[in-house]
Amino acid sequence: MYYTDNSILPENMEPLIITAAPYGPQWLPGDTSDIPLTWDEQVQVAVDCYEAGATVLHFHVRNPATGMGSTNFDEYNYLLKRVKEAVPDMIIQVGGSISFSPHTDGAKAKWLDYDTRHMLTELDPKPEFVTVTTGTSLWDIASTFTPEDIKGTHMEDPQVQAAWAGMVVDSTPAFYVEHLKRLRKNGIQPYFVPCGTQQWDLIERCIRAGIYMGPLNMALCGYGGGTMYRNPFDWMHFLQRVPQGSVNTFWTSMRGLISISAMALVLGQHVRVGIEDNIWGADRKRKTTVEQVQGVVRLSKEFGRKVATAEEARRIMKVGTWYNSVEETLQNNGMPPSPSDFHPGFLTWPTDGKLKPAVVGGDSHPIAACMIAPAPVRAAQAKLKLATA
Repeated sequence: MYYTDNSILPENMEPLIITAAPYGPQWLPGDTSDIPLTWDEQVQVAVDCYEAGATVLHFHVRNPATGMGSTNFDEYNYLLKRVKEAVPDMIIQVGGSISFSPHTDGAKAKWLDYDTRHMLTELDPKPEFVTVTTGTSLWDIASTFTPEDIKGTHMEDPQVQAAWAGMVVDSTPAFYVEHLKRLRKNGIQPYFVPCGTQQWDLIERCIRAGIYMGPLNMALCGYGGGTMYRNPFDWMHFLQRVPQGSVNTFWTSMRGLISISAMALVLGQHVRVGIEDNIWGADRKRKTTVEQVQGVVRLSKEFGRKVATAEEARRIMKVGTWYNSVEETLQNNGMPPSPSDFHPGFLTWPTDGKLKPAVVGGDSHPIAACMIAPAPVRAAQAKLKLATA
């Protein structure tokens, strides 16, 4: 992306898109006060987040009978239907880390390898987005936790921390190439989740290869432990790498989320908040997802940046838009064209790999050498003079 002189003025920024992540699948009942458990509670939290100012809902499902995260395909469809009926304008972004469990012998025989994850592409009703990773990564969400971060939760148990520390997100080309194809076939857009610039490179390769042809929505993950850490220079470098047409959400964990969200807000990017990522406020007191959304809205107003309505968010993210060629995708996302006969890209010159004598300038000094050339350069000059004498 690029910034002009007036890019940091809030009136020249897109309205702020707030994503709410209220379901907190890594937490257990009792860890936080606002984990939605019943079907009605899971619907109501979506309504409350929307009314507070969030226009995107990061979606997971809990089984009310157990209080645990659901892996049942039918339960996902059921809650999706209810949430869409309750807040029809809200943009639903289903978490792509789900692997559905087969519940019949027939399903066990049918679902192989990545099929349990590819089922996300067949959700009905369809969500607007499913998050997609590109590149297998360690996803150690506990690496940046302090003792204060997890005080009073089940994650104080060292064994639980060790289990989360070993979490790996499996996303080889065998998965994400096929997943992107199935999402397009079923009219569900991907919401890419890179962990850094190396995974942005994979996304760009998918675009230039024609594997993905559509708008570029991304949530940059900063949990640490295999994903981005909180060094602001790394986040800025990511923005330097991605194209002007991309829509980028910043996302990290615990109170670090507050700082990174503020950074995203003033850089014209977008934010995600909620108990899935953070359970604290800046005052080091517990904050619900709705309270975190309200806090971002207040900060945005103080800065002078408009909070996006659902209609504006859909337009910015180009919900429902697809492209039909690589060139159309590149152009609409603000990316340079791929090399061609007439625009070959970066030119290179043939070389035999051997060190050549320094080029001698008109005053007998090598070009780009210092005013008093180093001894090896002077020796090379002397040989050249003898050769031409």
